[in-house]
Amino acid sequence: MRTLTTTEELAAYCQTAATAPYITVDTEFLRERTYYSKLCLVQLALPGDGEAVLVDPILGEDMSLEPLYELFRNRDVVKVFHAARQDLEIFFVEGGVIPEPLFDTQVAAMVCGFGEQVGYETLVKRIVKAQVDKSSRFTDWSRRPLTDAQKEYALADVTHLRVVYEYLAAELAKTGRAPWVEEELGVLLSPETYVIHPDEAWKRVKTRTNSGRFLAIVRELARFREGYAQARNVPRNRVFKDDALLELASTKPSNEKELSRSRLLLREARRGEIAEGILTAVSAGLEADPESFPKVDRRREKLQVNPALADLLRVLLKAKGERFNVAQRLIASAAELDEIAAGERDIPAMKGWRREVFGEDALKLCEGRVALALKGENVEIVAL
Repeated sequence: MRTLTTTEELAAYCQTAATAPYITVDTEFLRERTYYSKLCLVQLALPGDGEAVLVDPILGEDMSLEPLYELFRNRDVVKVFHAARQDLEIFFVEGGVIPEPLFDTQVAAMVCGFGEQVGYETLVKRIVKAQVDKSSRFTDWSRRPLTDAQKEYALADVTHLRVVYEYLAAELAKTGRAPWVEEELGVLLSPETYVIHPDEAWKRVKTRTNSGRFLAIVRELARFREGYAQARNVPRNRVFKDDALLELASTKPSNEKELSRSRLLLREARRGEIAEGILTAVSAGLEADPESFPKVDRRREKLQVNPALADLLRVLLKAKGERFNVAQRLIASAAELDEIAAGERDIPAMKGWRREVFGEDALKLCEGRVALALKGENVEIVAL
């Protein structure tokens, strides 16, 4: 088990990798005590029996990851991940790079009929016919030295991935569904996926109120919290939690004495910079122009859903999922089925490969141009 700790070692390995058709990649990180993930380890493996290595940015504190980022920019080498979202966020934040071309085995597995959000160990068991020892999953990856068990666990995440990738790539080639996966990866490849704008942070706070003034205060508090957390690299909940934010928006404290009466606010947030930021945010929300009040999207609550049609669409979705051997949830969510039954059409289930597989027949069903019939154990579509 070779561990790379210098820029020169990493550059030499990446130079070899640049001649390979693909490379498998995984990371180990911590996020419990920081806003941004702390990268603790990168695992890489070359195709076949090629060398698998650990890249240790903690032991190699002076090591530059630029050779790896250069490999990520090399469009002649496919970068293979499993459930890549968090890994890609790390590389985007650390190096401003998103690996391309990208292959995510979790996405590919859903397209190939392995179910919804299938785990890596499940794919290894079903495709590689091997077991993954997950006993080291929740260890502290920032502590050194790493044990042999940790190293073996980490490497297994990229060595088995080679077989999983080659199997799924072959299946996609056989079925012609590689474009489906490429379509799904669009979100992962977009830089906007990994950027959280403080001005938009309020949308993640769950509230049932429609009061514009209340929402304006929520917006200002969420904006302050997000900016503070990003600037100091601390979890947003360490600043104050959502329930405290909603309490503050309700009580509207105007000074530290009123702020100290909060039941839910952490003690350290009742004074100093955080307290000052909270009071400034509440004041800004109270003084906001009504024309600038945020508005919660309540369209779904107002949808006039035809329940019988929604049930028929669920039957159609189940039939399509079985016919194409694709995870039903990947085709359309339960919320989307209700939206279709209420007359909505500008939704993902009606676009791209989903429209081809499901959307067209869903429209025909809504318009009364087809019916569903049971033939044996299978649901069939009958033209009317």
